[in-house]
Amino acid sequence: MSAEEYELPITTSTTPKRPRKPSLTEDILPKQMRLVDLTVTIPSSSRTTSLPNEEAKNPSRWRTAEFQFYYIVAAIVIPIMIWIPVTLSSPSHPNYPFYKGRLSQGWILGRPIDNSDAQYRSFRNNIPILTVVATILFLAKWIWTRAHAVTARIVQDNLHLLPFNLFCSLLFLSGLHGTSIIKILGILTINFTIAKVCKASRLGPILTWVFNGMVLFMNDRYNGYRFGDVLPSLEILDAFEGFHPRWHISFNITMLRLVSFNMDYYWRCRGVGSTETGSHLNERQRLNVPHPDDMYNSINYLAYALYSPLYIAGPIMTFNDFLWQFRQPQQITRSTILRYLVRFLASLLTMEFILHFMYVVAIKDRKAWMGDTPTEISMIGFWNLVIVWLKLLIPWRFFRLWALADGIDAPENMVRCVANNYSTFGFWRSWHRSYNLWIIRYIYIPLGGVRNVFVNSVLVFTFVALWHDLTFKLLAWGWLVSLFILPEMLARFLLPASRYGAKPWYRHACAVGAVLNILLMMIANLVGFVIGTDGIQFFVDQLFGTISGLKFLVGAVCCLFVGAQLMFEYREEEMRNGIYRRC
Repeated sequence: MSAEEYELPITTSTTPKRPRKPSLTEDILPKQMRLVDLTVTIPSSSRTTSLPNEEAKNPSRWRTAEFQFYYIVAAIVIPIMIWIPVTLSSPSHPNYPFYKGRLSQGWILGRPIDNSDAQYRSFRNNIPILTVVATILFLAKWIWTRAHAVTARIVQDNLHLLPFNLFCSLLFLSGLHGTSIIKILGILTINFTIAKVCKASRLGPILTWVFNGMVLFMNDRYNGYRFGDVLPSLEILDAFEGFHPRWHISFNITMLRLVSFNMDYYWRCRGVGSTETGSHLNERQRLNVPHPDDMYNSINYLAYALYSPLYIAGPIMTFNDFLWQFRQPQQITRSTILRYLVRFLASLLTMEFILHFMYVVAIKDRKAWMGDTPTEISMIGFWNLVIVWLKLLIPWRFFRLWALADGIDAPENMVRCVANNYSTFGFWRSWHRSYNLWIIRYIYIPLGGVRNVFVNSVLVFTFVALWHDLTFKLLAWGWLVSLFILPEMLARFLLPASRYGAKPWYRHACAVGAVLNILLMMIANLVGFVIGTDGIQFFVDQLFGTISGLKFLVGAVCCLFVGAQLMFEYREEEMRNGIYRRC
């Protein structure tokens, strides 16, 4: 989790005044679809220098006898993994009556749908209205742009759109949160004042973190506040709640933007960062090259903090990156947007089929697993993790698609499929990637980065847990993750790839370590996001306390070993195609 591991090796155009297409938005797909094109493209995945010898010279293993055996195992095991939760979701199953009440009317083959997850349900049910809102804002932007083109000189930036975006954002938030927009603007004003008053003073970051931490705590403690609780005469304002009254739930995302603005401005005042050269900046440079002092103004600040496409759930952008994309507009092609739309629709339909045929969320919520075997219970947990991944992936891709169509290239949040991770470090780089990049920039590196990896990781994951929710369940998750990174750290120290990578046994030893990592990551995420500490204790008792549980564990370890080998080779295939991801 070192700072160096987050370097983004992207080439920089030296041609001034003429922006080229950035890596993510270029039409880089070849005429023939490759296996590695299944993974979403990110700027930091392209490698411009030659690969190290040990990485570049590994021949493909896809057609070897070893991997032919792995294909047979996968062809048998994967259908079983699908069939088990489908069987558990059958109306003829003895536990079906216990969770039947949590199912809703579906649209696929007349089957009910498990729409019981409140977080995903709130997004799924509002996709139509969000699409309408986005369409209206695009139409308004088109009218504004046409009018501006008639009255203004030819310009090479989009800074004229910032006041318009702010106006649209204020309308959007007024409909979303009603009169609670007053509370939001009040918090934003105090945060902006801290930045402008403190400037280069070291007191600025301290006050910024203390203030925003207090806001998160008070939001949770007082449930977003009510005007009537502050002044009885203001109680009438509480009647105008908007479509989403619980503004404080999504404010956690806004808090990250407030910290980003204050810290970027603080570093700009202290002269930290690269110097602007006039050339088109890549993703890495947009983070580190500051803007002129007068561009850290209230209009740009509010337009950034309240930007409609990314306001509700992100992805998270830094202030510097956001403003640079208005100063140097990204040339995002229609084919890029259409390909990303296809990815979004594929993810959405995948989720729909899972929710129509696997009622594992309802089973988990009602603990309707009595009489189930350890294998069946494990599949309930596994598919709940898949649903957690999808319920985050789908909104993030929707809002990123909205931003791309608006000309803003926000970071991709989910790089890998949840079932395509074997490294603890790699998993957290690819899961909520924009948040991970934010943490590296504003917490991990300022705390010292690689100089004290474990302590900094504990502090980081404690913050991550508390930022998500002030509950013991997530705090336990954060500490478990911090603890579970130790085996991988130890293995990297004792068996470095630079020394043993060429040994024939090394890949298999890594696969054994990957199996342990996968099991530990599943336990941590089941505790934090699915069944909690009580549920995981029941599962562990079934796994280690019964003969059938131990048999399943042996089989699962063997299957995970095969899966790890396939994951390794997929990454080797990426490197053979000039793609290098640290996840």
